[in-house]
Amino acid sequence: MKAADSCYFRFLPVIVYSLICLLVTSCTLPHPVDISQEIQAIENGLLPPIQVSGDTLTHYSMEDRMEYYHVPGVSIAIVKDGKIHWAKGYGIANAQSATPVDTATLFQAGSISKPLAALGALKLVEEDRLDLDTDVNRYLKSWKVPENKFTDQSKVTLRLLLTHSAGMTVHGFPGYAQSDTMPSLIEVLNGQGNTPPVVVDTVPGSRWRYSGGGYSVMQQMVEDVAGLPFTQFLDDSILRPLGMHNSTYAQPLIASLHPQASSAYDRNGELIEGLWHNYPEKAAAGLWTTPADLSRYCLAVQRIAGGATGEVLKPETIRTMLTKHLNDWGLGPALRWDGDSLLFGHGGKNAGFSNNMLASVHQGYGVIVMTNADQGVDLMNEIMRSVSAYYQWGISNPRIVEITQLTEAQLNRLAGSYQMDRQVPGIGDYVVELSIKDGKVLVYDPNNKETNTLSPLGEWKFIDVNTGDEVVFAPSGKSPGLFQLNWNNQFVFYQTARGGNLDE
Repeated sequence: MKAADSCYFRFLPVIVYSLICLLVTSCTLPHPVDISQEIQAIENGLLPPIQVSGDTLTHYSMEDRMEYYHVPGVSIAIVKDGKIHWAKGYGIANAQSATPVDTATLFQAGSISKPLAALGALKLVEEDRLDLDTDVNRYLKSWKVPENKFTDQSKVTLRLLLTHSAGMTVHGFPGYAQSDTMPSLIEVLNGQGNTPPVVVDTVPGSRWRYSGGGYSVMQQMVEDVAGLPFTQFLDDSILRPLGMHNSTYAQPLIASLHPQASSAYDRNGELIEGLWHNYPEKAAAGLWTTPADLSRYCLAVQRIAGGATGEVLKPETIRTMLTKHLNDWGLGPALRWDGDSLLFGHGGKNAGFSNNMLASVHQGYGVIVMTNADQGVDLMNEIMRSVSAYYQWGISNPRIVEITQLTEAQLNRLAGSYQMDRQVPGIGDYVVELSIKDGKVLVYDPNNKETNTLSPLGEWKFIDVNTGDEVVFAPSGKSPGLFQLNWNNQFVFYQTARGGNLDE
């Protein structure tokens, strides 16, 4: 179960998405004919997060899973052997105009904006206009980080901002509808937009905590030091030199690019009002791009890390960027593994867009998946697992679990009505119904008419093999004889009434 922006919760979809009744349409970058077999194998080899030990591994098709998850459009790019191996688009970019997704279709990158924006700040470091470890208030002119008892102990620096360890608030940004007046970045920083003010509320450098607010501070610092609008500076110093000609930080998106841009879709596959949201928080969430363009970023990082010169940044700068800090975070990208196996990447989630990017530093491969729907995360992960399995990269594999058998009495005591321990805006008391069928627990959410099926890993622990969601039951702390459930260690529900078996 995951909280959506609207505070509704997602169980298994049961309503067939009518928009994608048509066959998946696609457009690919030119590639040798024999690669078409690779693409077809990946398209028909999507993998779930969980494999039950002893069962035949399930494979899905791209078309079926797009319909299942209510995702109108997908775009993919594969990097292999140090080059763009193939790229392809699927489905619909704009349902109103029936525009198909192709390899030039622009998607909002969400937080994948951050590692690209970080290159701009690192460019200024190379030019000795910024220092990684100097108090950022020495560079900020239009706005200053408010001083308090935490900044008295340690100052906010660019290194800390880029590694999410500056102690700054505001995790992410919801964006602004087309009908909204978009605030300036300084108004956002001061809390005069739709998010709280960006402040330091813990000692800088003492802990890791993801902060889009921190990247917005970095954006303001880049503008103040470069003396240019952030969009222009990133275009001139980073995007165009990388060959990312289908990318821009322009917010709002310039009108001439609207026909090339994908619309955004909610969890039910419905168009978001105004087609997409706008983000003045450009460094944190404002990049429009394509998987093919993001491949060019990945390839540049790989080349420069390998010692190439004459590139957008120097090898020593990229190696510093790829050095692990708190929580295995680099100066922009997240990092995984070490040595020759080191990976870099970032996920991205804006209203109506879900994306992921992951690449090897030293082995010349990578995968970028962009979708135009809130429900795109699970589909995106299934695609990543298919790609990883086909090319034997080992970067995203199904988890193998052992399913146990419980008695009817053990299962039936869990059935009934469960109420979440807090109210949900617009709904009030959030109640789900649990019932038992064929040795499994069925969880029905009457708010969105969806059902999850939970298989037992033990007497008290269950898993949804389709999503990887885990549920743990325990005696209720409120009502003797009743139970509570903890969903993914995020949401707690209390059993308010016993239920029966669906077969009764």
